Amino acid sequence: MSDTSTPVRIKKIKTYSYHTTIASIGIALIIGFGGGMFATSHAVGQTISIMNSSQPDNVDFVPVWKVWNIINDNFVPAAVASSTPIATTTAGLNQQKVWGMAAGLAASLNDPYTFFMPPQENKDFSSQLSGSFEGIGAQIDIKDSNLVVVSPLKGTPSEKAGIKAADIILKINGDSTVGMDTDTAVNKIRGPKGTIVTLTIMREGFAAPKDIPVTRDTINVPIVTTTKRDDGVFVIAVSSFTSNAPDLFRDALKDFAASGDTKLVLDMRGNPGGYLDAAVSMASWFLPQGDIVVTEDYAGHRDNIVHRSLGYNIFNSNLKMVILVDKGSASASEIFADALRYYKMGTLVGTNTFGKGVVQELFPVTEDTSVKVTVARWLGPDGIQIPHDGLIPDVVSTTSETLIKAKKDVQMEKAVQVLNAMK
Repeated sequence: MSDTSTPVRIKKIKTYSYHTTIASIGIALIIGFGGGMFATSHAVGQTISIMNSSQPDNVDFVPVWKVWNIINDNFVPAAVASSTPIATTTAGLNQQKVWGMAAGLAASLNDPYTFFMPPQENKDFSSQLSGSFEGIGAQIDIKDSNLVVVSPLKGTPSEKAGIKAADIILKINGDSTVGMDTDTAVNKIRGPKGTIVTLTIMREGFAAPKDIPVTRDTINVPIVTTTKRDDGVFVIAVSSFTSNAPDLFRDALKDFAASGDTKLVLDMRGNPGGYLDAAVSMASWFLPQGDIVVTEDYAGHRDNIVHRSLGYNIFNSNLKMVILVDKGSASASEIFADALRYYKMGTLVGTNTFGKGVVQELFPVTEDTSVKVTVARWLGPDGIQIPHDGLIPDVVSTTSETLIKAKKDVQMEKAVQVLNAMK
């Protein structure tokens, strides 16, 4: 996460005595800004029928209750004073055991995006949806069982400290991240402005892990920025698909139209995703009404949801467009880029994207707990899931550490070169 994590779709459950409202960075809310969280969240709100809390058929719960009773009869907490009555201590642990059972059930699926959140974690997760937070400004996610940086947000403490997309976070303030979910990691990384969190990072090219201290700050990131270059190329950079991104993007397109330029670079590098609705709306400026932008594939559990262009479609064939992507482009930004490429509206330049092809939803369990569950896969207009290794650009362009230090944006120059070669 930006101290953020994956975009999440929030489900409100009617006829249930408990209510929890949460969103994750951007779903219509897509859980997990694409996969990691952004210390912001998708918010969403579909309504579903009453949750079934009855015991399923053909499942033997006897071993669970045997373990419960064995623990009750024999467990002696090592950290409790010897004078504390065992019965009193055990009674106090009962609710923790229930939360542990729920967490273990979610963890048994071996899916890094599916996990149970007990009261404190659930509260922390809810607070990060407010849009105002103090942290380091880096979206994180789980990939290949590792806690990785999806993208350091531009101008934030993480970028200034040298954190980069695809960095593997081995430790947070000395605590190992092995087996740690993104929400737990976000809670450890976020903190008051002016305090320091130390991340132990492993990166391609590192001989050994390095400790990188990052001073937390209030995170305020511009969502859409524009640049009119002297060479006739107009650049629109989108940092995330927030709820107000479509309006900001529309204004940027007006500036582009007024500029008289016909060559456009959409810079989606380091964009961890956000609201699905925002991505669909923004893609609609380039696509005819009814074109499929993305499909939520529920694998038979419920009907698939097909998201189609709203058909603003204001650009004619004179438009020449390149979409810049990198390892920090995830979730909604992958959906957006994949759709525009499929309909031949733009050429992808850069490096492979992150590869977040799944959807999560947040379900209330009690008034102060919830469970985040992977419920669907993202399918592009061609019906193929966004690949785990990310979208492969049409033109691959990488930037070396030397060129970064020299402040030379090779990928942008490659984008301009590709635009100039278009007929």
